[in-house]
Amino acid sequence: MILDCQNISKAFGTDEILKQVSFHLNANEKAAIVGINGAGKSTLLKIIMQKMSADDGTVIFAKNTSVGYLAQYQEISGAQTIYEEVLSAREDLVQMEAQLREFEEQMPLLEGEELERLLEKYNRMHHAFELQDGYAYRSEVAGVIRGLGFLEEEFCRPVGELSGGQKTRVFLGKLLVTKPDLLVLDEPTNHLDMSSIAWLETFLSNYKGAVLIVSHDRYFLDKIVTKVIELSHGRASVFSGNYSAYAVKKAAQRQAQLKAWQNQQREIKHQEEVIAKLKSFNREKSIRRAESREKMLHKIERVDKPAEEQTDMKIRFEPDLVSGNDVLFVEELAKSFGTNHLFSGITFELKRGERVALIGDNGTGKTTMLKIINELIPFDRGKITLGTNVHIGYYDQEHQVLDDTKTLFEEISDARPQFTNTQVRNVLAAFLFQDDDVFKRVGDLSGGEKGRVSLAKLMLSEANFLILDEPTNHLDITSKEILEDALNGYTGTVLFVSHDRYFINRTATRILDLTEQTVVNYIGNYDYYLEKRDVQMQGIAASKGSAPAEEKNSAAKLDWKQKKEEQARLRRREAALKRTEEEIARKEARQNALNEEMNLDTVATNAGRLSELHRELTELSEELQRLYEEWEGLAEDE
Repeated sequence: MILDCQNISKAFGTDEILKQVSFHLNANEKAAIVGINGAGKSTLLKIIMQKMSADDGTVIFAKNTSVGYLAQYQEISGAQTIYEEVLSAREDLVQMEAQLREFEEQMPLLEGEELERLLEKYNRMHHAFELQDGYAYRSEVAGVIRGLGFLEEEFCRPVGELSGGQKTRVFLGKLLVTKPDLLVLDEPTNHLDMSSIAWLETFLSNYKGAVLIVSHDRYFLDKIVTKVIELSHGRASVFSGNYSAYAVKKAAQRQAQLKAWQNQQREIKHQEEVIAKLKSFNREKSIRRAESREKMLHKIERVDKPAEEQTDMKIRFEPDLVSGNDVLFVEELAKSFGTNHLFSGITFELKRGERVALIGDNGTGKTTMLKIINELIPFDRGKITLGTNVHIGYYDQEHQVLDDTKTLFEEISDARPQFTNTQVRNVLAAFLFQDDDVFKRVGDLSGGEKGRVSLAKLMLSEANFLILDEPTNHLDITSKEILEDALNGYTGTVLFVSHDRYFINRTATRILDLTEQTVVNYIGNYDYYLEKRDVQMQGIAASKGSAPAEEKNSAAKLDWKQKKEEQARLRRREAALKRTEEEIARKEARQNALNEEMNLDTVATNAGRLSELHRELTELSEELQRLYEEWEGLAEDE
């Protein structure tokens, strides 16, 4: 065990953030801390790192454990370059290497005992240098810097000139090259593009130390962690497996808790009715029996009702006007800023009901393309045509149409006057505004909070074509899931840019990859894109130099083939899901029947029958466990 947290409690005034939180982390284990915004995740990390004191409880590290900590915001200053700053984290090896070079220069000048003493020193130090991968550390530093998204020509940039996000990346690089026994990371993917996040996933998956992560990036967590620590209402619950496994287990656990509470409530109500009836007879014997039942009722260990979860909230939004089937045509689109050529020859179309994700590395022009479609900036060449009855709703964190003098409640109720107070509060709660927050003035909100209000208003607008630029920024996991469900139920058309791969996986029906100044089409979600990307890119590379007509014909055939493959795969998956669900229903019905039979008085005294029932129930339980796992695997394979 490398870290042991025991009964950690923390309150700010009367607000109890953490209540008797306990969990442990083994050496080499990868774990995530999850929970809604305000659940206390960053607070817990600060307590673990002794940046904040707990009101109660203890944090114990294994002896001689080295720990690296990445906070959400890191300040680095000075004239050092990016390379020098990251390299400074291995100052021990830098000095050791310099000392070895100095020894090597001295050797030809010495002889006899002096030379022998120096050689002995040199050999000891050289051995230590090799044990610490001394001959690889400079290439490792360069590899980490590149992996975190810095280009080779940026290595010599002074860190003092960097943005806050870039400084955080540099600090993360310093942590990674030091290779501590335990990495504690608070939102490590916040300032990384998709390529860098994928690189970090591989790095952390292969990391020999332990990792404790706070992150809202569910795809990232799925790839890395094998344990999830959930903070909810101040308490901690520990689940084995990655994020998707946690989500399934959490839902099943809550359903079981709710069912147990409902069953107990029914039993309590029944007993109370029997007690009242016995008392109404007003006979001494009946009253004694009623009193006996009352005593038994008082001794029952009450099951707590599961706390209400924000995930129970469902928001549906529909366009008031249905667009034509053809929503958008983009033909031969090109855009440059001076000598910076973003893209050219971009051609694609969108049909009604599609949810299309536009992806690509930072700087490829994704946001620029959204702004061009929304007529916020001009394009150099090409043509953009909107279909019949298409009404655009645009979300951009820099382009928000809000009235600073209004309260949040007024913004939403004015957008939908027919909404009741409860409906208005539900919409705002989905975007993390609860209780008295709804009466805040828009002018008093932070940039991220304004973005959430804008997104809430957009969901309620009359638009039938939503263009969204990073809609999940500043949302916690629960709110992301509410937005995902809303978009999946939306009958209009959606074009969005996002770095959130889990969000893309759950919502996108098609992906446009903006790469190498052109766009590549994938008919499927993010997992499908990963599966087909290499094949597609090889095909594009091989077809370069072919006639334009041939390229278009080849691309059309490939699109058609992909679509058919994907449709066939989805049909097979749906059929398998249906079969599995039917089998689960049959097994569960048999399980319930056996449980009811075991509770019969005539069976309770029949040892032979009880043994048979127990054996069959055990077999059913094993079969159901297999079916649940089979269903879970099919459900994840979207």
